[in-house]
Amino acid sequence: MTNLNNRPRKRFLALDTSTAVLGVAVTGNGELLHEINASGERNHSVHLLPIIEQALQASATAADMIGGVAVGVGPGSYTGTRIAVTAAKTLAWAWNVPVTGVSSLHALAWGGHHAALAQQLEPEQAGDVSGTGPDWIIPLIDARRGQAYTALFATDGDNPPRRLAPDAIRLMADWVQELGERLKAAAGEGMKPGRLWFVGETALHGSAESLAPLAEAGSVQALPYELEGRWTGFLAEAGIYEPSGDIHALIPNYTQLTEAEANLRRSSEGSLNKR
Repeated sequence: MTNLNNRPRKRFLALDTSTAVLGVAVTGNGELLHEINASGERNHSVHLLPIIEQALQASATAADMIGGVAVGVGPGSYTGTRIAVTAAKTLAWAWNVPVTGVSSLHALAWGGHHAALAQQLEPEQAGDVSGTGPDWIIPLIDARRGQAYTALFATDGDNPPRRLAPDAIRLMADWVQELGERLKAAAGEGMKPGRLWFVGETALHGSAESLAPLAEAGSVQALPYELEGRWTGFLAEAGIYEPSGDIHALIPNYTQLTEAEANLRRSSEGSLNKR
């Protein structure tokens, strides 16, 4: 007779395809059991299911050991995000487990900050802080035309970053100015952050020129970072995001209309104006 107490605890299968990286991870009790992050190709629809199977096999995870599916709902690539969300809903339905939608930017912020702290900094860099408050983390995913999908978080020790501003698509020039105003307000409250970490797709939006208005803020760091699947699972395990009561109601967070939707709305508005 099998002793149920000896069976592995329930695990999360985590998926995210909102960026160029296809991230799949199996987590359990706050620990990473296995992870596969495939970058360089946008053909996520072809590779996602085989990679999920590889991750489950490598972590010796059977379907009845899965307690829930965590999925990055964006914002990010429209097509990419839909792929993971559709797969997560299908698997959750087949396994009769809850599915939890997680902000891809939140996962990017947590993973990016973890990667930043793991880097070997020079002593003078390590001591270069501008305030006594918690570090701020600004995740970036390029949205073209001078825009980025971004948000603002504050570090909270080893716990998930605490949200300070919602996920949105923003013009970077305006966002940098807004961050500057937020810094002044934080300084007035005695909570000026020690460092500002811009993480993610920083090639376009994390340059010294782009961040120049924040130069007086003190230590501003830009770190290129590719999303890892584990952070989606860890956020779901932390209970920050509620499982969806209706699997089919879970939808991607696009933060703006797709081009087709925008054209349809303009067409509808034009028809109404002609009446």
